[in-house]
Amino acid sequence: MSYWGKFIGGMAGFAMGGPVGALFGAALGHAADEGKLNAFKSGVSGFAGRAMPFDPLKMASMLGRRDQIFAVGVTVLAAKLCKCDGPVSRAEIDAFKRSFAIPQASMSEVARLFDSARENAAGFETYAAQLGQAFSDDKTALEQVLAGLYQIARADGPVNAAEAAFLSRVAFGFGLPEVAARRAGQGVPPPARPAEDPYLVLGVAPQASSEEIRARWKQLMRESHPDSMAAKGASAAAIKAASEKVARINAAYDAIKRERRL
Repeated sequence: MSYWGKFIGGMAGFAMGGPVGALFGAALGHAADEGKLNAFKSGVSGFAGRAMPFDPLKMASMLGRRDQIFAVGVTVLAAKLCKCDGPVSRAEIDAFKRSFAIPQASMSEVARLFDSARENAAGFETYAAQLGQAFSDDKTALEQVLAGLYQIARADGPVNAAEAAFLSRVAFGFGLPEVAARRAGQGVPPPARPAEDPYLVLGVAPQASSEEIRARWKQLMRESHPDSMAAKGASAAAIKAASEKVARINAAYDAIKRERRL
């Protein structure tokens, strides 16, 4: 889950680079490993040269972990945004890849899901609401996703009426205040998150050696990793809390490494 810690702790502006790409790859790769993407059969040509029938209720039932909700939700919203005003253009697809920096290794999984979702624009509110609920404690991340969707909408010209209505309803589903939705539409970065004391997060003294800090980080990761908790049958709420804790642990360790130039 280190990619998640980097996303929560270090994402700023609207470039949405490597950490988000890693999130897509890990989440959709996990879904593929579990056979969750095999429900879609080949069909019409599209993003990856194929498209599959899309069942929103079936896909909604697949969502469980917070990172999966993010990866699937963002991909579906992007695809349906591209479709809402007519045929999907190459410029819009390229803007999606660029805005969310999907790594080549994850492109096939993302493409399969994108092609499934882009058959029509219906049902997108469900995914906006799911993302809004899953990330209700992180409005900055939701604002950044909305900003990325605006970049896609502008890829083939000014935002038109259909796209504006779509994005307004996404902002509502996210539970974003009007000022945040307006910032996203204008490309204005959201306020920075307040920084945490990384030593306090890890529970180590500032004068501790780098070796001691690394040992403490590894210990916390072993104790808190959500995959370990899931294997032990922990509840969804406990796994979500563990994901958030791991994010803070990784962000704190990354901050210390940068400070010490490790």
